[in-house]
Amino acid sequence: MGLLDGVKVIEVGQALVGPYTGMILADMGADVIKIEKPNGGDDARLWGPPFKDGYSHTFRAFNRNKRSVVLDLKNAGDVEKLKRLTLGADIFIQNLRPGVTGSIGIAPDDMLTVNPRLIYCNITAFGRQGPMARHPGMDPLVQAYCAVMTMTGRPEDPPTFSPPPINDKATGMWAAIGALAALQDRARTGKGHVIDASLFESGVGWVESQLNNYVNAGVIPQRTGAASANIVPYQTFKTMSEDICIAAGNDRLFVKFAGVVGAPEWTEDSRFKGARERAENRLALLSLIAEKLLQKPCVSWIEALEAVGVPCSVVNDIAGLAASEQLRAVDLMRDMPNEDLRMVGLPFEIDAERPQNRRPAPTLGQHTDEVLAEI
Repeated sequence: MGLLDGVKVIEVGQALVGPYTGMILADMGADVIKIEKPNGGDDARLWGPPFKDGYSHTFRAFNRNKRSVVLDLKNAGDVEKLKRLTLGADIFIQNLRPGVTGSIGIAPDDMLTVNPRLIYCNITAFGRQGPMARHPGMDPLVQAYCAVMTMTGRPEDPPTFSPPPINDKATGMWAAIGALAALQDRARTGKGHVIDASLFESGVGWVESQLNNYVNAGVIPQRTGAASANIVPYQTFKTMSEDICIAAGNDRLFVKFAGVVGAPEWTEDSRFKGARERAENRLALLSLIAEKLLQKPCVSWIEALEAVGVPCSVVNDIAGLAASEQLRAVDLMRDMPNEDLRMVGLPFEIDAERPQNRRPAPTLGQHTDEVLAEI
C-alpha cells in the first residue's frame, strides 16, 4: 500500500507516541527517517523483554518500515544536518522533552522558516500552553491526571491504570490524522502547518462523556468494575467455565436476554422493565443474573444468546485472542520481512488491502550514510 509514496517524514522522537505517529505514516508508504541519539538511540530499543538480536519487540513493532539516522542534536553541526534534511521533507514529527526544541533551534517557527511547506507535528505531554505545558509526561501520569485511574476497576480497588498505552496511541493517531489533513490543505495552498497534539488532550478525549456529565449535571462517575454504571446488563459475569461479557444495551435486547436465561418474568417486573429502572436497581438485577449464568458453561450461553442476537463474548486472555479464529480471519498479524517475527499491523484496510511491512525496524544508525548522502 503506497498511498503515501513520495511523502518524506522526519521523526525526532523516542519511546512511543512520536514513533507510533511515524509508524502509521510509514506503513502507508511514507519514507520515514528516524533520527536517533548516539549511544543507544531510542530508549524503546531496551523496553523488554522479550528481545531479539539485542533490541525489544516493542521497538521493532513501532519502528518498522523506517530508516535510522544517528545525529547528536547537542552538536550544532548535526542540528544543521537535520535542517538540511528537513528542506526536502513534508512532515516533521517531534516528541522531545518540553523546551528542548527551542533550545536547539528546531521549534516549529525555526523549521517552518527553513521549509515553509513543512507540516510540523508538535507532540507534548500536557499541551503547548498552561501551567503544566513544560511538564514531561508518560502515559500512566496522564491516565492519573485525566481521572482515568479513578474510573477503572472495582469500587474497593486503588486507582488503577490501563496497561495498554491508550494516551500514547491515541495521540499518535490524532497527530497522524492532523498531518494528513494538513497535507491535503497544503496541496491547495502550498502552505505548511503546525499540528499540536498532547497526551493530556487525548486523555480528556477518553473521558469526554463523564466530563460532560460532571460539568453540566454535577455527576461524578463511580467505579463499577467490569460493568457499565448506566446500562444493565452490560458487563462480564462468571459462568460454569470461562467468564462471559454480555451487552444487552436496550429494552429489546433485554427481553431476548431474559428469555434465554429462563427469566421472562423480569421484563414485567417494575424494577427492571425499562433501561432507567434497570440502572436504578442494578445491584438487585445483577445478583439474579449472576445466579442464572453460573448454571451453564460459557459456550452454551454464547450459542443461545447469539442465536437470538444478544451481543456477547467470551473473556479472552492474550493467549485466547492469539489463538482465535477471528484474529486469523482478519489477517491483522503481519510477517516481518527477513525476520522470524509476526507483529500486529495497522487496524484498517483500504480497498480490501492492509498496509504491508516492507522492511524491519532498523538497527541503530543503519541508514545514516545512505540518508546523508541524499542531501
